[in-house]
Amino acid sequence: MPAPDGKGMRTGYTTGACAAAAAKAATGVLAGGPTPDHVALTLPVGETVTFPVAECSADGDRVTCGIVKDAGDDPDVTNRALIRATVSWLDEPGAVRLEAGEGVGIVTRPGLGLDVGAPDITRVPRKMITQAVSEAAGDALRTRGVRVVLSVPGGAELAKKTELPRLGVVGGVAILGTTGIVTPYSTAAFRAGISVAVAMAAANGHRHLVLTTGGMSERFARKLVNAPEAAFIQMGDFVGFALQAAVKRQVERVTISGMIGKLSKMAKGTMQTHAAGSDVDTEFLAALAAECGAGESVVAAIRSANTARHVAELIAEHGVEGFFDRLADRVRAAASRHVKGALAVECLLTDFDGRLIGRAATP
Repeated sequence: MPAPDGKGMRTGYTTGACAAAAAKAATGVLAGGPTPDHVALTLPVGETVTFPVAECSADGDRVTCGIVKDAGDDPDVTNRALIRATVSWLDEPGAVRLEAGEGVGIVTRPGLGLDVGAPDITRVPRKMITQAVSEAAGDALRTRGVRVVLSVPGGAELAKKTELPRLGVVGGVAILGTTGIVTPYSTAAFRAGISVAVAMAAANGHRHLVLTTGGMSERFARKLVNAPEAAFIQMGDFVGFALQAAVKRQVERVTISGMIGKLSKMAKGTMQTHAAGSDVDTEFLAALAAECGAGESVVAAIRSANTARHVAELIAEHGVEGFFDRLADRVRAAASRHVKGALAVECLLTDFDGRLIGRAATP
């Protein structure tokens, strides 16, 4: 069951974790095991959790199992949704093929890190599902593969309450999540957590803090910055608050590390970057590309890009030199202005595989 997050709120589980659990339960039955009441799954964070199986049925050579998503205290539109996986054997030894069924969105535009026409199942859930199915299938994968069709009854209606249609995802919701755990979005609780983390780091003599936008960006930053564990602080969307907290505790230097989506907002001076409060400004990014010498057609493509990630793909595709360093420098300058020069600021911009693509530091 979801547990308290230490701030008085219950954490929950992502659609990706629920999909992996459903696929594992169904594959176990397909491989000859009993109908399960519960299924254990190891999350990307290393924690093993147990999910109640809400339904499980066999229809000829197919098995379907469902998990009811519990998002904890997070106001997630997919909370209490049924996440189903229907599995069957394939004549492809070792293969685990993922497909979209009812209520799972299909990507129709570039910029989401997935092929156009592919199910909107992001990278970490794909890995989780593949691993869970492989564990449950066992030796059977030596001679055949498994087809996994994911579905979310009512997902098409749920998706209308999200940003997915605007991003070109049609037909349903996304199967996503990077840790498997949903942390409730609470402004007061998150800010309190940042305050405590900064205060503890300063009290232990850390004068250089690494502020990251989330768990993935922190993992990437740890490979790029040699600093003690306590110096890494996940600020989430609250970059302005985190910077002020660092000034208050007399920190001397901060490194801001993240990916293009959040950093493109910071570069404009937005110091609270939650998606509901600020959108990626492709006009701004197009102007930045023009400053770096991008041609008119590239600038136009960026202006009409689907996401910030799509912008990054266009920049890389057309070889616009200096763009990522310039964007990082805009972040550095905006952060420095926010604290009136009270901190030395460095910005690290990584791609979605953790590679450093842009960097800037206070002169």
